[in-house]
Amino acid sequence: MDRTSARDSTSAPDAWEELVTSALLGTARRTPPGIEPGPEAPVALLDAAAVETVRRRAGLRPARAAQRPQPAPEDPRPGLPAAAGRRLAMLLADRPGTGGGGGRRGTAPDLMELLPQWLAAANTHGYAAPPQLLPALLDAARGRTDLRPAALAFAGSRATWLARLNPDWRFALRATPGGGTALPPAQDTAGIRLLWEEGLFAERVALLAAIRAREPAAARELLATTWATERAEDRLMFLDSLRTGLGPDDEPFLEQALADRSRNVRATAAELLSALPDSALAARMAVRAGACVAVDHTQDTPTILVEAPHECDSGMERDGVVAKAPSGRGERSWWFGQLAEAAPLGGWPGRLGGRTPAEIVALPVADDWRNELHAAWCRAAVRQRDAGWARALLGTPAAPEAGGPGAVSLAERAKLLGTLGSAERAEWVAGFIATHGLSEAFQLLGVCGVPWAAPLGRAVVDALNIARDAGSYPWSFSGMMGLAERCLDPAEAGRLEGLMAVPDEREDASPGAGGYWAEAFQRLVTTLRLRAAMAEELEGT
Repeated sequence: MDRTSARDSTSAPDAWEELVTSALLGTARRTPPGIEPGPEAPVALLDAAAVETVRRRAGLRPARAAQRPQPAPEDPRPGLPAAAGRRLAMLLADRPGTGGGGGRRGTAPDLMELLPQWLAAANTHGYAAPPQLLPALLDAARGRTDLRPAALAFAGSRATWLARLNPDWRFALRATPGGGTALPPAQDTAGIRLLWEEGLFAERVALLAAIRAREPAAARELLATTWATERAEDRLMFLDSLRTGLGPDDEPFLEQALADRSRNVRATAAELLSALPDSALAARMAVRAGACVAVDHTQDTPTILVEAPHECDSGMERDGVVAKAPSGRGERSWWFGQLAEAAPLGGWPGRLGGRTPAEIVALPVADDWRNELHAAWCRAAVRQRDAGWARALLGTPAAPEAGGPGAVSLAERAKLLGTLGSAERAEWVAGFIATHGLSEAFQLLGVCGVPWAAPLGRAVVDALNIARDAGSYPWSFSGMMGLAERCLDPAEAGRLEGLMAVPDEREDASPGAGGYWAEAFQRLVTTLRLRAAMAEELEGT
């Protein structure tokens, strides 16, 4: 059979599938109908495939022309200064180095690590993103979730416009409340009611959050209109929005939510009520927790006694106490911890002899209840934003043990520090570093304001200098050095110049460590100067 007849014989509707199957298996094992086995079979197969491809393409009907997309919305914000625009292009073009985690990085700054800070500063100035850089900006945010909030705020409404045209940027629709849908203005009560009753879930969440931010009572009243008909998972999300602007006026609604049929909704309502020290729930918890704690004056030193509850009754469960303890945890200690966490901290001084929080925390606790009691007080201090109790539980940063009398972990200390003002927070962490070094300070530094206050910056640099003088390699401090590059005040660059020289190495020092430290400090100084230049560019100077 010649090639023409082969092409004619493979024109059935299933011809293409037959050709593909033969090509996958090989013509030595299978040939399509009309093609004879033999050395010419592969060539005949390719000819038949070429003819079928032309036939398939020629048989396609022209598609209907797609509707042209609507123009991108205008961005009324001012444009970037020219120098700042060029800088952004450089930051977006840079790619992270390969040695940032544990090896030698050289002296060049890591530009991608400066992008979050640059975006935050640009948003503070209220600039609009250059249109030509939006694709690169969205690509960067696609690869790094930590960039998304600042990147999308900087990109503005054009980000959602582009995301509807490119599936790779779909995260911008998910990250934007309501998927980028424009919400009705505050005065459009009919439009608000219609969107609340008929909108998509994301649109309703965005609407409730927007109203709660500007008028808490109106948001709560809107939620109450459909509360009884909402699904449990939706009620939970909606209830969570009441954290914004939480106040005494929310108590009646939250008290009703304590009777919700969903356990998660009840737990969230109880948590919110316990954050209101004057609420009825907080008072009930104070009575329960107070009945478990007393001071024993019969010993030489007054000692706190704890008698945990023997049961979790229905009233406790209604007020948010979870009856079933986690695996490996005793039931009574589990119940007691929840009661002490939810009780108002302001009531403990009266209950415990008029002592101050610091004096209460300093008291010994009998029968190994100390950690449980102090941990509950830590959680209460964070929930109730009580700086006085947070200070007492943190203790002095120079304590012999790396922490205060009540903090049980670095995570607890970091949360307690979050209740203090920025200056006090920085001063405490600086004292901690001066006493305990950098090994445990990384998590604590994460809650400090940027740029670091001068005492904190000096403490970090002094600790790095001590590590250099000890003769070790800088690689074990690469994470701390990277944090310093992003968080030190750029004004510190001049003071650090003396550290860029290669020091005289001690006999017991690691070979070449001095040179590596010099590189690390050179990169630090270079990065600080670059950050200073970035700030000037955004100022337009």
